[in-house]
Amino acid sequence: MSTLSIRPNRIAQYWALTKPRVTQLAVFCAVIGMFLAVPGLPSWRIVVAATVGIWLLAGAAFAVNCLVEREIDSRMARTARRPMAMGELSVQQTLLFSGVIGGAGMWVLYNFVNPLTMWLTFATFVGYAVVYTMILKPATPQNIVIGGLSGAMPPALGWAAVANDLPMQAWILVLIIFVWTPPHFWALALYRRDDYAKSGLPMLPITHGLKFTQFQILLYTIVLVTTTMLPYVVHMSGLIYLASAAVLGAIFLGYAWRIYRHYTDIIARKTFAYSIVYLSLLFAALLVDHYIPL
Repeated sequence: MSTLSIRPNRIAQYWALTKPRVTQLAVFCAVIGMFLAVPGLPSWRIVVAATVGIWLLAGAAFAVNCLVEREIDSRMARTARRPMAMGELSVQQTLLFSGVIGGAGMWVLYNFVNPLTMWLTFATFVGYAVVYTMILKPATPQNIVIGGLSGAMPPALGWAAVANDLPMQAWILVLIIFVWTPPHFWALALYRRDDYAKSGLPMLPITHGLKFTQFQILLYTIVLVTTTMLPYVVHMSGLIYLASAAVLGAIFLGYAWRIYRHYTDIIARKTFAYSIVYLSLLFAALLVDHYIPL
């Protein structure tokens, strides 16, 4: 049997390595960045090539993450069924898979998009797979804050793919995701705190307790809602986005306040779920506003 077996169950294991649900959200934000980068419609060839290339490199980064954290994942109920945690794939198979799809992604971006996007996406790969996963995550409870930049880069990658440039507007999108990441992730860490205690990772609820984490979620959510006003302030978007950001932000603040004042694991779980919906709808509102300005 070859190292990269094509059996259906093996394909599913490799697919799981790429953390497809997380990858989909990242690629969605990248695609929004592509459409926001130009007044009209971007070239569909660039959109397709950039989407494929960014998806492949993101999947490669997540595969490395699964490899590095295989022992940690095996101790946590949420991640124990990942292929590396279960020993379904070897280190060599995972490295080869990550190298193949990562290399393919770089080739696509360089040849069909532009070198800037390739290098930015590769830097994002290094930031997530090496700096965040290997260095920051096991070292500090601020790992998700410091390492959040790599996860916040997709809209800038999409913007660079179409415009071959990174103006202030692209970095505002990055900043929004950067500030969104801590309340999103810490809500998960709160209701999964027993899992993280078993993992040995210095996650904020474990190192600083629930109350401190709850307060941090509230503070970051306030900063997030303020930050999401920037696209309107700099005339990047109009009233459709402003109204959407205000409503979505008010709901998020409501969840953050309930976490702070009336915490239950159910509220934290709902906050985590809403945070994903929130980011998706916020970026969708940016796209609608871009083509239907008021």
